[in-house]
Amino acid sequence: MTHRRPPASGRPPPAGRSRVRERNDRLPQYTRKDFLKLAGAAVAGSTVAGSAVLAACGGRAVQSPPASLAQRSSPPPAVAGSAYLAVVHGPDPAAITRAAVEAVGGMKRFVAPGADVIVKPNICTDGRAPEYAATTNPAVVATLVALALQAGAKRVRVMDQPFGGTAESAYQTSGIGAAVAAAGGKMVVMSPLGFDRVAIPKGRSITSWDVYREVLTADTVIDVPIAKTHGSAGLTLGCKNLMGIVRGPGGFHSDLSQRIADLVSLVRPQLTVVDAVRILTANGPSGGDLADVRVTDTVIASHDVVAADARATALFGLTPRDVPAIAATAAMGLGKMSVPVRQIRTIRL
Repeated sequence: MTHRRPPASGRPPPAGRSRVRERNDRLPQYTRKDFLKLAGAAVAGSTVAGSAVLAACGGRAVQSPPASLAQRSSPPPAVAGSAYLAVVHGPDPAAITRAAVEAVGGMKRFVAPGADVIVKPNICTDGRAPEYAATTNPAVVATLVALALQAGAKRVRVMDQPFGGTAESAYQTSGIGAAVAAAGGKMVVMSPLGFDRVAIPKGRSITSWDVYREVLTADTVIDVPIAKTHGSAGLTLGCKNLMGIVRGPGGFHSDLSQRIADLVSLVRPQLTVVDAVRILTANGPSGGDLADVRVTDTVIASHDVVAADARATALFGLTPRDVPAIAATAAMGLGKMSVPVRQIRTIRL
């Protein structure tokens, strides 16, 4: 029998050392120069190599906003005789929605033939039927879908991210799912894989965030919030409604008003329609007590999300400056808090 000579230290070699050395010999060997090149690429983050390194390390490369998004930075060309802001009152939600859109130029002002349209309502929970005013009125949403299709849209998709329950159950309970299907639109469950880390060039509090890709690449985005109170924001209207298209919205709350404004600077919805058929006057955003609901039979529309939101504050006995997110968005030059009376059309049906 032969005996292996122990090493000079007198200790036997650790088990498996030869096999580990063998495997390591087959791995790629990097010099300090190679490492610095890879690190530089990761820091740059703007090249393919940089993105690959970030992905390999578990990071997320920040992408530039889609080039097509630049078209939203300017309002759609005005139509002769159209109002800057429309406020329509009446007992029929569909009729007042149609009248409001027509007053600000008609849906063809916002939707070109063949356009890919996304409608963003507030569908925050699956625990409230429409009469509780926690979610956007289904007739208002369906009317916007039908108008977009009549204007020649290629497709119209409707989406949100509920914080209460699943998207599927919230779409059903809110009545929006059935109404949209009847109007010819499509409800979309937002995929966790559908978000990109996107630069926010004008951001003051945040300079990038994970935003739903399809919203950024759509030809037209219609923002259709329900007017209601909110514990942190005061009111949730068109500006805040856009938080439903980001991943990790809870991260906004450390600087909520400015971060909402920063998001608006990126997304720039072409049309905002505030559903105030019923408004939630207390215990928002999810409510739950019909005593907190007030019927106002009103819809407000504008190409300017700030102007639409500012007008909606009056329904709660407030002013635009009482809602910090509206003031912050206006301070960035993204809309008007005050619109001359001659540019407002008030209609009663």
